[in-house]
Amino acid sequence: MRKDTKSYLEGMNKELSLPQKNCALAIDLFAGCGGLALGFEAAGIQTIGYELDEDSCESYRRNLHATCHCLRLEVGQEFPDNAVVIIGGPPCQPFSANGNQNGKKDKCDGFPAFLSAVKKCSPQVALFENVRGMLFQNRHYFDKIVSRLKGMGYQVQWKLLNAAHYGVPQRRERLFVVAHHGAFAFPSPTHPSEFVTSGQALSDLLQTIPKNARFLTASMDKYVARYERASDCVKPRDLHLEKPSRTVTCRNINGATGDMLRLRLSDGRRRRLTVREAARLQSFPDWFSFAGSEGSQFRQIGNAVPPLMAKAIAIAVRRHLEAAQPVENSNLKPIRAA
Repeated sequence: MRKDTKSYLEGMNKELSLPQKNCALAIDLFAGCGGLALGFEAAGIQTIGYELDEDSCESYRRNLHATCHCLRLEVGQEFPDNAVVIIGGPPCQPFSANGNQNGKKDKCDGFPAFLSAVKKCSPQVALFENVRGMLFQNRHYFDKIVSRLKGMGYQVQWKLLNAAHYGVPQRRERLFVVAHHGAFAFPSPTHPSEFVTSGQALSDLLQTIPKNARFLTASMDKYVARYERASDCVKPRDLHLEKPSRTVTCRNINGATGDMLRLRLSDGRRRRLTVREAARLQSFPDWFSFAGSEGSQFRQIGNAVPPLMAKAIAIAVRRHLEAAQPVENSNLKPIRAA
């Protein structure tokens, strides 16, 4: 194992270790397998998850030792009355460039349920993550969501954050929106220029070919070559180990050709990533295991918020809660430095 890979893994495990005590409770909506929750739990904020997919719920419970309710979130859903934070990732397909961008018309739109939960629970902080596409074709709907939050008495800030700036070996840009009552500050980058590369994250796993490795066939290679010519690609659409990876998505890691995230071996063959390799690029520690079939595991990983990025956001939320003390809500326990 390369020294820098060992340092990366040790640092990730340290950053994402779970403390014995928590300072506050967060309701985690559209929780997925727990990428966002892992960051919050590592920052000392307990989570309770709500997620429709059974495999994701099982992954959440297995790794976080926390409750995850398997259900479809609806407007008017009941929640614990002692939560001071609401977090979540309402489904991004209605706003993604890879989806239909139908916004509020999409049957998968989770924002009515998210806004209903905020109104019902009146948390000190409400935070959601989504794709940057919300700010473009669906900007009108985004503005309505912000207006609804402001109508509940919140100040609302949003920012596009890149996971590579927070120690994740991946260039993943996502929109984070935070509703609060004043004095919230987004986290400064922990890695403003010295990014962690995909090679640093994966080098020990690349020394041998894993069991059941999936290689592109000759016909797939021809398809890729035609696609790259048509797209005027300067560099092949493979994983380049000297820099962070492209965005890890369900489509890329679970697709037959592993587009943009496949490994080119020295003999010229192209290999798709394994579940553990994809998880490393998302900054999931090796102790984090995923329930379900391989396809389900890939979907969970691709849909997740990178835990290292989530922890940076969680620390910012924790500092905001600390600055707001004393508070009327007696359920908020004193916060100590992370």
